[in-house]
Amino acid sequence: MNVRRSAAALAAIGVLAAAAPATAAPSPKATVPAGLFGKGDPTYDGVWRQSLALLAQHTAGEKPADQAVTWLTGQQCADGGFASFRADTGKPCGGKGAQTDTNSTAAAVQALAALGGHDDVTGKAVTWLKAQQNKDGGWGYSPGGPSDTNSTSVVVGALAAAGEKPAGLRGKGKTPDEALASFAVPCDGKGGGALAFQPDKKGKLEANADATAAGVLGALGKGFVVEPGKARDKAPACASDGKATPARLADNASAYLIGAVSKSGHLMSAMPGAENQPDFGNTADTVVALAADGRPEQAKKPYAWLEKNAAKWAEQSGPAAYAQLILSAHAIGADPHEFGGTDLVRALDKLGPAPAKQAAAPEKKATEKSGNSVWWIIGVGLVAGIGVGFLFSGRKKNRP
Repeated sequence: MNVRRSAAALAAIGVLAAAAPATAAPSPKATVPAGLFGKGDPTYDGVWRQSLALLAQHTAGEKPADQAVTWLTGQQCADGGFASFRADTGKPCGGKGAQTDTNSTAAAVQALAALGGHDDVTGKAVTWLKAQQNKDGGWGYSPGGPSDTNSTSVVVGALAAAGEKPAGLRGKGKTPDEALASFAVPCDGKGGGALAFQPDKKGKLEANADATAAGVLGALGKGFVVEPGKARDKAPACASDGKATPARLADNASAYLIGAVSKSGHLMSAMPGAENQPDFGNTADTVVALAADGRPEQAKKPYAWLEKNAAKWAEQSGPAAYAQLILSAHAIGADPHEFGGTDLVRALDKLGPAPAKQAAAPEKKATEKSGNSVWWIIGVGLVAGIGVGFLFSGRKKNRP
């Protein structure tokens, strides 16, 4: 779920040079519409970043603004799919218009399914996604394109979020689990346990951290939102003996990720023409992946590194980056409002339509058996005795 996912996917179909980063200024051809999160050119990531932003707000306990949700639902094409961005929703998709893709569609499904009340939109989108499954059981970024780990995993997460059972989906031949297994690097090879984005032209599999983190979620049938859970007993190690189950694939991938972050606490990336540098997005994805596989203890080290280093990255990168960090915090049971001195939720809220105000938690009634109630009464009495005119309220306040 790297914030550069759209660019990575576009690279796979040969148009990376045309992609603009999330922090770029709006282009003359793509005015940023009202209701959309972020101020950068939405041409390549509008639906993606909107979906993640809405999902992160919902996960943090907020109710996204109707305007923001309506913008997302309005991006759907007539065939049920979503394009990365439709500047003019009055024009049909396809042909010379906006092109539907699996990643944007799957992200939108995950967000709208979580919010609820959009069964008509998600139903059409799910039907479209199922129709795009390849014979090898996976999905490519574009309809008919070769399958890749990232696209397959995000679609699996969307189908699961919509109440489907993707593991057994065999639209044209094999299942998604079989597709993901075909991308797994053998344990005795370089980067053993990891997943490749795609095989190269010679069929060779090269370990890819972004694909590996995504593949863990895909193998486990989970989406972007992972609920914190109990830690499993043993740390994973790449193993090839026995049956190659989805659970084994996830464990092997987790073992690779744990090893990759064991020293520095973060992953590295090398963008074209640039030196190796810390990869914030993939590190956040690793936190979520390890938590999903029952490895919250191993996820704490990369999360701690993110707390110390990722706030500036999120500020520069925009809504999708803040959403990734919020979802990583949620996955290990951390508070996204207290992320190394940054309130991630408030920072995200500032980049789009303000969420609906949440109702305050009901006031707890005092009882004679409550120690808190006794001290409450004593405190009020003392304050009244010294004439201080403060009005006390037992009602808890939610964060704005």
